[in-house]
Amino acid sequence: MKSVKLSSKFVGRNALLCMLLWILIVACSTSGRKTTVSISGDRFYINGALTYAGREWKGNKIEGLLFNSRMVQGIFDDLNPETRERFKYPDTNIWDPDRNTNEFVASMEEWYKAGLLAFTLNLQGGSPLGYGNNGWINSAFDSTGGLRPEYMGRLDRILHKADELGMVVILGYFYFGQDQHLKDEASILRGVDNITNWIIDSGYKNILIEINNECNVRYDHEILQPHRVHELIDRVKNMQYGDSRLLVSTSYGGGFLPLPNVVSTADFILLHGNGMHEPSSIARLVESTRNVEGYTPKPILFNEDDHFNFEADSCNFVSAVRAYASWGYFDYRMKDEGYESGYQSVPVDWGINSDRKKGFFRKLSEITTQ
Repeated sequence: MKSVKLSSKFVGRNALLCMLLWILIVACSTSGRKTTVSISGDRFYINGALTYAGREWKGNKIEGLLFNSRMVQGIFDDLNPETRERFKYPDTNIWDPDRNTNEFVASMEEWYKAGLLAFTLNLQGGSPLGYGNNGWINSAFDSTGGLRPEYMGRLDRILHKADELGMVVILGYFYFGQDQHLKDEASILRGVDNITNWIIDSGYKNILIEINNECNVRYDHEILQPHRVHELIDRVKNMQYGDSRLLVSTSYGGGFLPLPNVVSTADFILLHGNGMHEPSSIARLVESTRNVEGYTPKPILFNEDDHFNFEADSCNFVSAVRAYASWGYFDYRMKDEGYESGYQSVPVDWGINSDRKKGFFRKLSEITTQ
């Protein structure tokens, strides 16, 4: 009996030591984070300094803006064996989610050097065909809101590299083409809590949260729809770590004027420019947003716009700049285009290799650095 008691004590001490060692490992891995995003008024800061500090372009103030690109498929996988084959790489004839993430990470420094400070990454991706849905299953959440470890591993690789570079990640939680795979509202709440706690425990402070992509488009769960989505914004805002918290918003479909329940509670306002073919309509949407009931000075940021024409004197990008709003590039592979085209169509070439990508990054570099 005595030997059993000694053995139990030994096991107990070892368990305690293991727990303390694990806490130390986590603390060491998170204490070295380099990048923090913050907001003051209608301007963004990275590590306490204004973005693009002191920069003007053609008489337009640039400092405090956060130019970005929609790179939502960085952790993409298709869990449906019946559709997975359509996303195979042209050179290997197979789909490889780890190759996708590795090539994403390898391209990030090139984006950053061209003036890109942020990108949107989604836990449920976006349409890998550009627009539309056709059976694939892509979600970092399981049906009850648990986190899939393989997705978290890929996410961590991207967030870690962004933190090293000084980049901000606009992290989307839910997408209207995939939210149906969570079985009920309790699963949505559990998912929000799980991923938010994961971010906090991992020590990342270079993240802006987008609760869901285009909350006014076809969501199955009521709490993800426009009249209730502010509840999830508040839920994340109330999850503190130390004396700080994550910054949170949601987005609407192209050209949609944000509603007062989101405008009044969100830390920043997300707009989309899809369907807005006239550049002047971008400026009008920004001005109208500033007049929505409950608005107080806060950043206005487009993180999806599929309009280009970057060489013209007036385009959606330029119109946003003139209205003092950040702008985000959204590109997908169009009919008969090659593998190098589009950042949303899977498989993705994450390099700057198509004419449209080169046009965007040339304009971005002109506005931010030249």
